Amino acid sequence: MKLLRVRLARLDTGLGAVAALALALYLAFLIMPVLLSLKTSFTNQNILFPNSSFVGLANYRQMLHDTALRASVEFTLDLAVTVTVAANVAGLGFAILLNRTSLSYRVLRTLAFLPQVISGIIAGFAWSWMLSPDGLVNHLLEAAGLISQPVNWLGTPQLAQLSAAVVVSWVLTGFTTVVYLAALQNIPRELYEACSIDGANGFQRFRTITLRMVAPATTISVVISLITVLKLYDIITALTGGGPAFATQSMAMYIISVGFSNDAYGY
Repeated sequence: MKLLRVRLARLDTGLGAVAALALALYLAFLIMPVLLSLKTSFTNQNILFPNSSFVGLANYRQMLHDTALRASVEFTLDLAVTVTVAANVAGLGFAILLNRTSLSYRVLRTLAFLPQVISGIIAGFAWSWMLSPDGLVNHLLEAAGLISQPVNWLGTPQLAQLSAAVVVSWVLTGFTTVVYLAALQNIPRELYEACSIDGANGFQRFRTITLRMVAPATTISVVISLITVLKLYDIITALTGGGPAFATQSMAMYIISVGFSNDAYGY
């Protein structure tokens, strides 16, 4: 018993050291930058000037009347909600369709995940070309007889916002599909067999078993999707550059524009 207490004491000491290291890293790389940024927000710091002065709440008062900031926040929040819903619904649908074990379905699962592997810059530039007036999308729609003349998908605020939502949803669907596939493959087949014996149809099996069993995966997928879109920068920059008329400028793009283009670090 004495030897056990000694070993437990050593274990507690080792775990305490690991916890202290984790806390130190957390403070150094997260809390301290946040506190330094908060301090800077009360100044007029500008990289072009050697000194900065305390301006109190002037930066925060300016934010209340900043129409560009308001537009970027509204666009980012709308995009986050739209993309999160679309990507998760599409991901669950693709996961159900691809939940097979044959070689062909394994290949299709790889293709479904491909958008998530591609760099956001590459995806943005590729879709920018496809959505141009003489791009692939207009050619396909004209060939199908759905439009009579090319549509400038990125030329008007409404269409550009819709296009951005479609492209970001396409990228995120690769991730959500894999998450839901992993959840579906952990559902015991006996549950579906029991439901079938009880006379449940396909929709009832989906509602009573599939939706409930993938709930933890839904939480993970929704949270990560929201985080991804709220800090989105690369895809929108390559796709629209924030235009037209800053209609698709995300919060991340606006922050970088203010800090590095206008050098208004404090604001």
